[in-house]
Amino acid sequence: MDKIVIKGGVSLNGEVQISGAKNSALPLLFATLLAKGQSELSNVPALRDINTAVKLLRELGAEIDAQADCYQINTDKIKSVEAPYELVKTMRASVLVLGPLLARFGQARVSLPGGCAIGARPINLHLKGLEALGAKITLDHGYVEATAEKLRGAKISFDLPTVGGTENLLMAAALADGETVLENAAREPEIVQLAEALISMGANIEGAGTAIIQIQGVASLNPLRCRVIPDRIEAGTFMIAAAITAGNILVRGAVREDQEALISKLTEAGAVIQAEVDGLRVIGSKKLAPVDIRTSVFPGFPTDMQAQFMALMTKAEGTSRISETVFENRFMHVCELQRMGADIQIDGHSAIIRGTEHMTGAPVMATDLRASASLILAGLASGNTTEVSRIYHLDRGYEKIEEKLAALGANIWREQE
Repeated sequence: MDKIVIKGGVSLNGEVQISGAKNSALPLLFATLLAKGQSELSNVPALRDINTAVKLLRELGAEIDAQADCYQINTDKIKSVEAPYELVKTMRASVLVLGPLLARFGQARVSLPGGCAIGARPINLHLKGLEALGAKITLDHGYVEATAEKLRGAKISFDLPTVGGTENLLMAAALADGETVLENAAREPEIVQLAEALISMGANIEGAGTAIIQIQGVASLNPLRCRVIPDRIEAGTFMIAAAITAGNILVRGAVREDQEALISKLTEAGAVIQAEVDGLRVIGSKKLAPVDIRTSVFPGFPTDMQAQFMALMTKAEGTSRISETVFENRFMHVCELQRMGADIQIDGHSAIIRGTEHMTGAPVMATDLRASASLILAGLASGNTTEVSRIYHLDRGYEKIEEKLAALGANIWREQE
């Protein structure tokens, strides 16, 4: 098993190219199931979750040829409609095959994904929506079994915005008879790209990026041709890397409209953010101000940036509060930051951080994907050496992060434990 080793205290400077977005590439890969023929995706990141998605598609019968970041997916010979537990348990996004399989083939059998290290993420909103479209849903030995002779449009109001639920219903409704209206839909940029991709395949969709999405079903769709958008969470992580090391980094691929909440808080903390032709330049300050944040659904402050921002606040001159409203168990990185000298107290769903100049390197353990990034950021800004173990979490969502950081001047490398 690998670990990341960091010798901190170096200011990071230069340019970094952001990879394709994992959270956009995954639903796009599964959207290829909606049409016969050969689809093509480019700018696909090299990540563990992408490998899992490819394994699942091949399990279903898709033929996939991957050359660098370009994937060709042929779905002419789909032979199975079952997503087995062995694959779904390693990646919750696997449940996104449910909508496409049901829409195209009239049936799907998908393992329940179970719990998650950062909290329970049930798929009941996915299932309620599919039932509203006319699907018959049964649970059998840990599997969701869905059948429908033909899906029919319906008005569906989500109890709360759900990214996965919105994506599953978008794909299913694209081939349903009649009009579907999704109310209180998720508004993330990844939702917008999925909708635009479906439109390019022949779907009739309006309103993506707003709380109300209208889908007029069509009889069939064409193969997909699409370039995955840059990963806004990876971009945000490198923006914080500049701020926490008092560096100067041009983050190529960062989109201002996708980062408004983070930009506001980084500016409040003392960083300078400048828009450039193909990205955002972040210039850090040696004196960081404390900032309070409250996570929320897009366009609010993203929960996927909470751990990274907490690492930044350990260096601020004063006390900040971070409130987590999306996941109930997303402070597991706190005890690891405390091992490095951080002064953090948990108060219900909030963390109170008192900045310190005495953060030092230590052996720490990653507990989830974004916690991994948080610990690396803390290590970059701390004295001595930090060793981050269990980085298989990191490899789910960051492509060659140690190589990108090293190119910016970081003293960082990967080695076997």
